[in-house]
Amino acid sequence: MSFRQIVAASILAAALAGNVHDRAYYEAKFFGWMAQHKVAIQSGESFVKMIQNFADNEDFINAHNAQKSTYTLGHNQFSHMSTEEWKAFVGKGLMVKDESEKPAYVHSAPALKGSVPDSVDWVAAGAVTGVKDQGQCGSCWSFSTTGAIEGARAIKSKTTNASIKSFSEQHLVDCDNLSHHFGRDHGCNGGLMDNAFSWIKKNNGICSEATYPYVSGTTKTEGTCDESKCTKDADSIPTSFVDVEKNSDAAMMSALALGPVAIAIEADEKAFQLYTSGVLTAACGTNLDHGVLAVGYGSENGVDYYNVKNSWGTSWGDKGYIKLARGISQKEGQCGMLSSASYPIMD
Repeated sequence: MSFRQIVAASILAAALAGNVHDRAYYEAKFFGWMAQHKVAIQSGESFVKMIQNFADNEDFINAHNAQKSTYTLGHNQFSHMSTEEWKAFVGKGLMVKDESEKPAYVHSAPALKGSVPDSVDWVAAGAVTGVKDQGQCGSCWSFSTTGAIEGARAIKSKTTNASIKSFSEQHLVDCDNLSHHFGRDHGCNGGLMDNAFSWIKKNNGICSEATYPYVSGTTKTEGTCDESKCTKDADSIPTSFVDVEKNSDAAMMSALALGPVAIAIEADEKAFQLYTSGVLTAACGTNLDHGVLAVGYGSENGVDYYNVKNSWGTSWGDKGYIKLARGISQKEGQCGMLSSASYPIMD
């Protein structure tokens, strides 16, 4: 063993000394995780840092799951990140809403209680495309936008999972920006779903996923806007969009009875990072930093929830989904999901 290897091993042993198990326990799990997620180590320093974060997350997962909560945690592609690194990773995807794009109207809570279904499941109904992966680009806003339009179009045209259209996030990331006529969003540095709905209308649509595929997840940045590579799909054009009344479960449930809803949440807490299944009831804040898609609601083991489609691939969460607690005392809803929500109106 070289001197450098001896030093690295000593640093690692000292670092993991503060964890619950011995070094061999974490190394075995970490190497298995690396193989599963095809992670390459760039240096000895990065290895020590990543395995320490992994060990801390392993201890956190085990301690939580031993409590028999409403939700479980587990490892995923983000297990090598510390809480600080996770906050930085999530926090670049959503801009602060500036109210410059005005909705057609605000979807208010129904006047009569009990006027919404007991449960809604747009995934089972065939109005939701497969889970996508934004990768290392702060483009969550574009996935939330396309998801809402895909759902609204599928419901309007009564399509099924086999024939639902999938629209291009890359088209939004590349072209809906300040350097391309009327764009207001910022590619991999964040955006807003309301801005994107308006941009698609003004742009006479966006292209399909197949003809303008997503690449920013690996390049980590937006590309050059090139609308010549495809034909904009008229089915993607919203006539307008509707904001959902803030801080109202009744309004959100009523909106979800019509179709999927684009929502903003705070996703930078460790419980969200390592979520695996069940209904997330942990405190997760209301500082909105991530755009996702609410696709229904229901109850699980007596706990009410909203079902939410994320854009981190199927290796995160419950095959790419998370259930957020519904009807909680916090007025903004779980992770702030009732604070900023909207959906498109399609002809």
